[in-house]
Amino acid sequence: MSTTHTARNGPLTGVRVVELAGIGPGPFAAMLLADLGADVVRVDRPGGAGLGIDPARDLTNRNKRSVLVDLKAEDGPATVLDLVERADVLVEGYRPGVAERLGVGPEACLARNPRLVYGRMTGWGQDGPLAPTAGHDIGYIAITGALGMFGPDPDGPPTIPANLVGDYAGGSLYLVIGVLAALQHARTHGEGQVVDAAIVDGTAHLTTMIHAMLAVGGWQDRRGVNLLDGGCPFYGVYETSDGGHMAVGALEERFYAEFVRLLGAEDVAAARHDLARWPELRKAVADRFRSRTREEWTAVFDGSDACVAPVLSLREAPGHPHLAARATFTERDGIPQPAPAPRFSATPGTLRTGPALPGADTAEVARDWAVPALHTQESKTA
Repeated sequence: MSTTHTARNGPLTGVRVVELAGIGPGPFAAMLLADLGADVVRVDRPGGAGLGIDPARDLTNRNKRSVLVDLKAEDGPATVLDLVERADVLVEGYRPGVAERLGVGPEACLARNPRLVYGRMTGWGQDGPLAPTAGHDIGYIAITGALGMFGPDPDGPPTIPANLVGDYAGGSLYLVIGVLAALQHARTHGEGQVVDAAIVDGTAHLTTMIHAMLAVGGWQDRRGVNLLDGGCPFYGVYETSDGGHMAVGALEERFYAEFVRLLGAEDVAAARHDLARWPELRKAVADRFRSRTREEWTAVFDGSDACVAPVLSLREAPGHPHLAARATFTERDGIPQPAPAPRFSATPGTLRTGPALPGADTAEVARDWAVPALHTQESKTA
């Protein structure tokens, strides 16, 4: 490898990852591996993914390198297998069977490199009646019961939590967990394997605590009536006089006492212990919050143990004093973005490069990974 890439920071320094270009949770999982120091080579297709996103601003491709390979060309699969032979991990997010038809499925890759961790990112998984069908985050979280939990009104439709719960929490993060666990096994036992990371599996797994509460009667199987879903007046979101919002999570007694004191609602504090009085408590809390602006309430609760925070927008979040002090967000090439996470005391992850432009690193990777066939691919796609 080149000097540039042996000097990387991060606990995954020295780990080589081949990412077969896709969209959504697969690229994000590969970005997380790259943020933690892995040498991620993204195999882009000629012509790109066709989504119309400027590659220079696609943050999920930061810290990676890109090569262009046409997997439908006669020598395309062989070139990818040359990379696989030198890799520790492969990540792909095709529908079941597509990688096999392209000649880069698990059987072909593990035959070439028996220690390889082959990570597969799909919504429905590699088998089951829905496996061959199209899908998106909203459908995956719908059938797992997760979507049905979100929303303040038991009789209204669920609230859509963007695509964070399915694609990225139930998908990307579970793929990364699986890849790292399988990598540990490969290094200990010399045996690679396939990681089938299905968004439906990961999302269902995320609801384990809720299922436990459901089993003992601590959770009702409908939304907007439970302790953690907005049904509780001291765990919710309230509007301020200027149209902003404050998030309240004063669950424990001592935090609740601090909350009602600072809010100026001590006269209705006892309603916490009487479910029949929760509507009264909710109205009192709502009325108090509507008496001041979000900025004013933020100042009131600042530094307290009341468990109250302002609801910030994506653009506002980097400026929050706590996040700014921790450098939770950073900026590169004029683009604000979350910094690598989590943090490591000895091997910190770093933001080394911006988004990899398709094919921009072909010559460098051909040299570093000793895959001369990439030069042939580069000349064909030039």
